[in-house]
Amino acid sequence: MSEILVVDDEAGIRELMREILEDEGYEVRLAENGQAARAERLAKEPSLVLLDIWMPDVDGITLLKEWSADGLLTMPVVMMSGHGTIHTAVEATRLGAFDYLEKPVPYNHLIDTVARALNVHAPAQVPIFNLDVLGNSPAILGLAQRLKQVANVESPLLVTAESGAGAEACARFLHVPDTPWLAPDSMGDLAERPIEWLNQAKGGLLFLREVAELTPLQQKGLLLLLSRRNEFHVRIVCASAQNLAQRALEGNYSKELYNALTQAAVRVPPLREHKEDIPALAQAELTRVIAEQGLPPRRFSEAALAALTQFTWPGNIDELRARVRSLATTTLSEEIDLDEVSAQMGDSKAEEKAVADLNLEMPLKDAREIFERRYLEALLTACNGNMTRVAEKSGLERTHLYRKLKQLGIQLPAKKEA
Repeated sequence: MSEILVVDDEAGIRELMREILEDEGYEVRLAENGQAARAERLAKEPSLVLLDIWMPDVDGITLLKEWSADGLLTMPVVMMSGHGTIHTAVEATRLGAFDYLEKPVPYNHLIDTVARALNVHAPAQVPIFNLDVLGNSPAILGLAQRLKQVANVESPLLVTAESGAGAEACARFLHVPDTPWLAPDSMGDLAERPIEWLNQAKGGLLFLREVAELTPLQQKGLLLLLSRRNEFHVRIVCASAQNLAQRALEGNYSKELYNALTQAAVRVPPLREHKEDIPALAQAELTRVIAEQGLPPRRFSEAALAALTQFTWPGNIDELRARVRSLATTTLSEEIDLDEVSAQMGDSKAEEKAVADLNLEMPLKDAREIFERRYLEALLTACNGNMTRVAEKSGLERTHLYRKLKQLGIQLPAKKEA
């Protein structure tokens, strides 16, 4: 049976909520202030906390921050206030609160909010996916902790990550077992039939890989999705490799959509910020490829692993895996040594140098255009002209990718995807 902790300094409100909730079949514990709430939380984790914001000793926002910092925000928390503001509600949601109620709370609204909080929270306790695929360094463990904190937040989640750094792994970490998973390859339906996506993902998770490049119509479609997601019980996770705040400031992105997406956000560290994970990630990928393709046993020499660790990996973990797969299939000896790694990384080092050689005196717009041209030309070469792989690695929807190539004057490769 679900147990609810009611924290409020007004005895009348505490007792009224106890009576209402017990009539609905819940067990109820009461705390008259912040100090008592701390003690109750430490004594036993409740299924849900109804937490008053304004209390004489410790306010509810401070208590929410404490629980979050101490790793104790493992249950849904619904904030309550008799004189709150929109700013307070947004701040509470950003810190991990499930919802916000304004007192006096209507009976039906209270019961509905409690039921929703408990329903959303229950399955999220058993993730089917972990972040080992990104590593086990402090940076990745910290990311996992932040994801756990927002796992039961009802608002959409924005994952900021460079291409190939692991945005989809974060979404899969939040995906509840045995529920729908939808990650559309094209954003076309977002402008034309957005509600179809909610129907397909009903009761599950919808992952959108790159939301920075949406057209104005697609942005309106995403706003519609966000406004109706609760009707379909869909968790929405959006990823972006770009600075949405800057795009909104420049007028290239809907401020309303930006505000809706950034209520809850996490940043995925690029691989260069957790290089200590590279040896284990490389060896794990090598082992996987060998088993998958039935190859002879292979291992990296210490010098080879050291060389992999020194590389900057602009394509992040996806690039590391691609390089390891190539080494696994082309190396003839049992040990992959430094010379083979150096030969494999030679072209990537040339690409890095090309980026580093940009004239820092030129305007940002011109520098960006030069970088985008070099980046896409190198990617087309690395992917042998396979536009599906180029789209995946660049994080661009295919229609936008073709438009970008044309804009930059890059000749389209002959089709190789028959």
